[in-house]
Amino acid sequence: MAVPFFKEMKIGAYLVKQKLMGNKRYPLVLMLEPLFRCNLACAGCGKIDYPDPILNRRLSVQECLDAVDECGAPMVAIPGGEPLIHRDIGEIVKGIVARKKFVSLCTNALLLEKKLDLFEPSPYLFFSVHLDGLKDHHDKSVCLDYAKELGVGVSISPGYAYERAPDQAHFLARKKTKDLFRKVFALGKGKGWKFMHSGMFLDFLAGNQEAHCTPWGMPTRNIFGWQKPCYLLGEGYTKTYKELMETTDWDSYGTGAYEKCANCMAHCGYEPTAADLTISNPFKALMLAIRGIRTKGPMAPEISLANQRPAQYVFARQVEKTLTELNAEKARKAAEKAKLVKRPEPHHMTAAE
Repeated sequence: MAVPFFKEMKIGAYLVKQKLMGNKRYPLVLMLEPLFRCNLACAGCGKIDYPDPILNRRLSVQECLDAVDECGAPMVAIPGGEPLIHRDIGEIVKGIVARKKFVSLCTNALLLEKKLDLFEPSPYLFFSVHLDGLKDHHDKSVCLDYAKELGVGVSISPGYAYERAPDQAHFLARKKTKDLFRKVFALGKGKGWKFMHSGMFLDFLAGNQEAHCTPWGMPTRNIFGWQKPCYLLGEGYTKTYKELMETTDWDSYGTGAYEKCANCMAHCGYEPTAADLTISNPFKALMLAIRGIRTKGPMAPEISLANQRPAQYVFARQVEKTLTELNAEKARKAAEKAKLVKRPEPHHMTAAE
């Protein structure tokens, strides 16, 4: 367990530094999406339903490394799409590790055996493999027992109700989400399951404390730019990280503020909150570590949704804008190529002339 402890110590030092500097909003994990293309089509995914011209786009190695430098977060998560499809994923990871940033490469592992030689072992690199379940038992605790047998930790998070996901019937409201996680944690008592999350986040999932998300904690950079306001919602894009932080109306998002956020309890919004709470309340965090997560008794009061603003749907507009830009770029390149083809050959005088 040396690698997780090393990671926790470095990230903990970063969090303490931000507190001492009085920074209210700072990045914890950069969500770096170098592509949207995937080799699966999961029913609950709202990340891959783009036209082919967009799915075929990639961030370059330099664009990825520039985003890492610009953001400054101590950790980089590389989701997608499927990152292993990117032909330069090895160079991207190598460049991030060279900067001594922790890298979590998220993958469905279908290409992992084929691409594993692209990566060098490092305490800064680990793979987050999607474990969707064993045959028909994906909702049972056997999946977590299997992870324990493999000697690996488990990351868990409630699903976010993407409005474009093909399957809308199985997303849960907040109360049902909390009930589900209480059942999971109760099943796991005494089994030694290793969750790769802070105790504060797990306690929040179990409904024992309420919290507000910190969307700036996991800023997202993808082929469109820096995404407003978070990894799950794409309601605008900026060219720079600085512009993202300075122009996003952060107070207009989150549970109780925006309809699309009403049932969200995802890690990308609440794990940074939990990290901040851990630094601010170390004794409470210690007690959680000693006593474990409470799975019975009353839950914390829900955040009121009475004053939330209605959802806005901007996906189609963003896709249309991007396609227009791609078509314009394609036309420009075609025109330049045509000029080169039509350019007359230089006339060379002969001796007779």
